[in-house]
Amino acid sequence: NCPPGLEYLTQIDQVLIHQQLELLEIVTGLEVNNKYELKNALGQRVYFAAEDTDCLTRNCCGPSRPFTIRITDNLGHEVIMLQRPLRCSMCCCPCCLQELEVQAPPGKTIGYVVQNWHVCLPKFTIQDEKRMDILKITGPCVVCRCCEDVNFEVKSVDETSTVGKISKQWTGLVQEMFTDTDNFGISFPMDLDVKMKAVMIGACFLI
Repeated sequence: NCPPGLEYLTQIDQVLIHQQLELLEIVTGLEVNNKYELKNALGQRVYFAAEDTDCLTRNCCGPSRPFTIRITDNLGHEVIMLQRPLRCSMCCCPCCLQELEVQAPPGKTIGYVVQNWHVCLPKFTIQDEKRMDILKITGPCVVCRCCEDVNFEVKSVDETSTVGKISKQWTGLVQEMFTDTDNFGISFPMDLDVKMKAVMIGACFLI
C-alpha cells in the first residue's frame, strides 16, 4: 500500500532537509521560491523539493504565504505535493489556523497537518486521509534559540509516548542572522506507515 516513489521511505528512520542558499535573495532582499534537498542519514540526496509560488504572493505575504511544494525523486518524477492555503498562525485567530494537505502521488490525498490552538505552544496534529488523528506534534514555547537546535516532539494521539522528533538545526550565527535558510532533521519509527512518514515531512515544511 505504498504510494509510488515512496518505497525508499520504508527503509529509513531519518530524513534531513537542507534549504538551499539563494544568492539572489541575499543580494536583493526579494523572496524567491525556496528549494530543498532531502537526504538520508549518510548525506545522500533522495528527494528534491521546490516551492511553486508566484512572486507577488511570496513578497506580500512573507512566511505566512500559501504555497505549493513539489517533491521529486532523483529521476525527476514528482512523488509528493504539499499544499498550504493562506491562513493565520496567531493565537488570536483560532478559527483560521495553519493547515497543510499532503498528496502522494499528486492528486491523491494521504494526510493532513493541522495547527491546534494554544496560547503559547506551537501544536499540530497529523491526520490521515479520512481526517482521523494519528500523531501529535508539540514544540517549545520559544521557537528561536541561539546556538542550539529547536526540537518539536512527535507523540502518540494521547500524548503519553514520544515516537519521533522534528528538529530545526542551528546553522551558525551568520547564516541565522542574514538569511532565512533552515536545516531540519526528522526522525520516526522505521515501521511507521510510509504515508505518515510522508505527512511528517509535510509537517516539517509547515513548521
